[in-house]
Amino acid sequence: MFTIEHGYDATTITLVDEDQAPLREDVIINAFEDCITVTQFDPRTDTAQQVTLSMTQLRDLSAALDLPEGVYRIRPEGS
Repeated sequence: MFTIEHGYDATTITLVDEDQAPLREDVIINAFEDCITVTQFDPRTDTAQQVTLSMTQLRDLSAALDLPEGVYRIRPEGS
């Protein structure tokens, strides 16, 4: 299950783990104009862990999900 909320400066997507045990904490993705943050609570340390991706890193991650093992570089259109 997931939710999507549109705010003033970001769109927030929350991914809820509904699979079989052991379940993981919710993942919260905030999409800003210039970056994406991915946050998940870590019960072992009792803190929220956050990763920030640039829009270029997000583009590369999106492309990588559908590619086989290897090293790639995305070329600008028309190159």
